[in-house]
This record gives sequence, C-alpha cells and structure tokens, in this order.
Amino acid sequence: MKDDHDVTVLRLGHRPGRDERMTTHVGLTARALGADRVVMAGSARDRTDTIVDITERFGGPMAVETTEEPKGFIRNFEGTVVHLTMYGEPIQDVEADVREAHAEGPLLLVVGAEKVPFEVYERADFNVGVTNQPHSEVASLAVFLDRLFEGRELDREWEDPDRVVVPMETGKRVVDPDERAE
Repeated sequence: MKDDHDVTVLRLGHRPGRDERMTTHVGLTARALGADRVVMAGSARDRTDTIVDITERFGGPMAVETTEEPKGFIRNFEGTVVHLTMYGEPIQDVEADVREAHAEGPLLLVVGAEKVPFEVYERADFNVGVTNQPHSEVASLAVFLDRLFEGRELDREWEDPDRVVVPMETGKRVVDPDERAE
C-alpha cells in the first residue's frame, strides 16, 4: 500500500482442476486488501490473466508475476517472510511483531495450496495461523492483511480505474469514474 514497504503474496502450489477459483481469489484478495504484488508459482501461473484484467478495469497498482522457482524466490527474498498456515502461531500473538517488521522492510506472504515443504516453515520468519482450525487460504490472507494494515486498506484509493463500484444499500452499480459523483 502507498507509503508502506511492499507486501508481496506468493501463491505456493496449485492443484489443477481443483484450485482454479481458489488461486484466482488469492490474487484478487491480495489486490483488494493492500498487497502490492502477487507471484504465482508453477501451474498457478495460468491464473494471472484474471488478476491483470481486474487491475486494468478497477485500478491499481498491482504487479502480477510468475515464477518457476518458488523455493528460490522465498529463499532469496530480501525482507520478512510470513507463511500463513493453520499450524502457525496465533495472529493475535504476533501481529505487532509482524507490523514492526513491515515498518522496517518488505514482507513476503506465502500462501500454500497442497502440502507445503518443510523448508518453507524453516525459512519463514513467522509461521502465522489466523485460526488453528481448517479454513480457506483466501480467508487467512484476508484476515492477515486486515490485521497488518489495521483497516487502512479498506479506504484505499485506486489509480486509473476504468470502472468503479458505487456503494449502495441494495442493488449493484458499476460506473465510469467520471460518473461516480452523479
């Protein structure tokens, strides 16, 4: 987010035929809730088109990248690595420390799909669970980003949108940005 060190989300793993929507939603959630960049690894690379399309239509910035070497990406990341896992320390116990680390430099949030290699747990500066019960990786990413930014991401202004959603009590309205005030 603007005025903060970068937050990158790495989608580690993707089960073709099972995770298409989940992987896409990891990217869209990362974008909507304050991340600056999403990196799709391996077969998750095919899900980048939707994230790029949404960013072009609803504004950015949001970088979308791919990698064939996710372990190397994690290993070589210069900043704090946070692995989101239901086996991690409770977010409420580490969120202040993570925020402090983010104030000092960039964060990499690793969001898994299938079994995550133990090397990721070892490399992570923080293994964080938003709950220690089975849940969706999209939910963990959303809760984590909201805790990280303390709600500031909800007031984010988007750059160069082709369309904007007009908040309404009922119904749906998406307009050209110039029509927003009408």
